[in-house]
Amino acid sequence: MTYQCLKGHESTESDFCSECGAKILGIPEQGFVVNIIPAKVLQTIFVETCPACSAPREPNSGDFCEICGYNFVTGVHGELAIGKAGGEILSSQSSIVWEVIVTIDPSLRNSESPEAPTNQPAVTFRLEKDSNLIGRRSEIRGIHPEVPLDFDDAVSRRHALLNRQADGTLTLRDIDSANGTKLNGVELTPMVDAPLQDGDEFTLGHWTRITVKSVAI
Repeated sequence: MTYQCLKGHESTESDFCSECGAKILGIPEQGFVVNIIPAKVLQTIFVETCPACSAPREPNSGDFCEICGYNFVTGVHGELAIGKAGGEILSSQSSIVWEVIVTIDPSLRNSESPEAPTNQPAVTFRLEKDSNLIGRRSEIRGIHPEVPLDFDDAVSRRHALLNRQADGTLTLRDIDSANGTKLNGVELTPMVDAPLQDGDEFTLGHWTRITVKSVAI
């Protein structure tokens, strides 16, 4: 099924146009008529995205990104409302640095998956930000994940978030990805934070395994 964006392109994805990156209304190409959409409706279509995680920002939704907590007013990343104490945002500085190690695990492949790449070495990413996007790059949409998994096309463009909390702990949040995320073999509930510990593993895509590591500094 293809979808048509407001600029007339045929898109293979239903959320943002695969040609120009414009938001899709979620209506299949069949029967889609652009000129029947009232001008007032067009004015309400979301045009802004979060610079931290590229999630759409709905009109009148407040100062914080509902996905990663980015503050649109101050420009601070990961400034989540749940981290407040006495009306102030708690500092997320910690003596622990988090890293994730990405590996290919052919045993995760199902019958519909392509063969796992055999020449993909393990890659370690240090989580420098309070909110770190896991996904696949898209220059058209301006999506540049902190943990890019471009080699696995079953990973969503915006798949999950690794969020460092005010006390230095780390959480994992599946942001309603197409194929889901499993933490230590258990399927995550979308949009619900799961606490992580050193040595935890989560899997996503066709055959991607990610190991969490804490490093004392």
